[in-house]
Amino acid sequence: MNPITSFLAFALFAAGIAVGYLENLYLGIGLVVVALIVATSLKMANVWQKFVILRMGKLQSVKGAGLFAIIPVLDSVVAVIDGRIQTTAFNAEQALTKDTVPVNVDAIIFWHVQDAEKAALAITNYREAIDRVAQTSLREMIGSSMLASLLSDRKDADEQLKVEIGQKTAPWGISVSSVEIRDVAIPVALQDAMSRQAQAEREKQARVILGSAEAAIAGKFVEAAAVYAGHPWALQLRAMNIIYETTKERGATILMPSSMVDSLNPSAATLALALAGNGALDGKSTPLAGNGVAVPSPPPIPVAA
Repeated sequence: MNPITSFLAFALFAAGIAVGYLENLYLGIGLVVVALIVATSLKMANVWQKFVILRMGKLQSVKGAGLFAIIPVLDSVVAVIDGRIQTTAFNAEQALTKDTVPVNVDAIIFWHVQDAEKAALAITNYREAIDRVAQTSLREMIGSSMLASLLSDRKDADEQLKVEIGQKTAPWGISVSSVEIRDVAIPVALQDAMSRQAQAEREKQARVILGSAEAAIAGKFVEAAAVYAGHPWALQLRAMNIIYETTKERGATILMPSSMVDSLNPSAATLALALAGNGALDGKSTPLAGNGVAVPSPPPIPVAA
């Protein structure tokens, strides 16, 4: 009983008792009877509620928000429908995908009653029916989908479930707003296999990138070899620079095979100058192993006082 009806019924009942006791008994009884009629006939619906009313077993009307009255005994409220958006969580355990992989899927559906008359008269319990239909549709969707598409194309799966569930619940006056898959759980062994597969794919991609880089570097070396082939003095200058770069650290001793020195083919004068310049920095001679050649450090240059 709503607060307004309770207040009116209590006020009439109290007035009837007072009038019957103090003034007129019959008038008091009449007020008490009116209080009982008000208590059983005056109803109030909230803005989100729909009252389905039957009169002698037949549909009389569907009342919306506000106060309304029914005829006691003849009319009865058979259902109070909540028109707000409702949520129902459902799942499918150990459902097999199209490629025979068992998965556990959790999802949630957002729905609301669009037609209160159908929801009250076309089905016994529409909330339970929505849960059963959602689970059945989810299993059908999983059975027709590959595991890869189920994991990657969540939005497509959500839209497919929304359409299928909406088509089944439309005759009951239920409208489906959206369906969202919250989680797709796969066996641990399969997770390890998928992890190894992903790691192998990344390693393959890394090797392809490395091979492409090696090919690019080899191409640059070919271009450099063509330049050095036409300019032998450029190769000698490059050899001097390599020797200088490897010996410019203080106290460093670099051992180079004779074959490597011969392949670089620097002249004796340029090699001596390069090593002598490095030795002058630390006052030491730099030996060149392999052919037994050692370039002594040059004598210090006297400075006049």
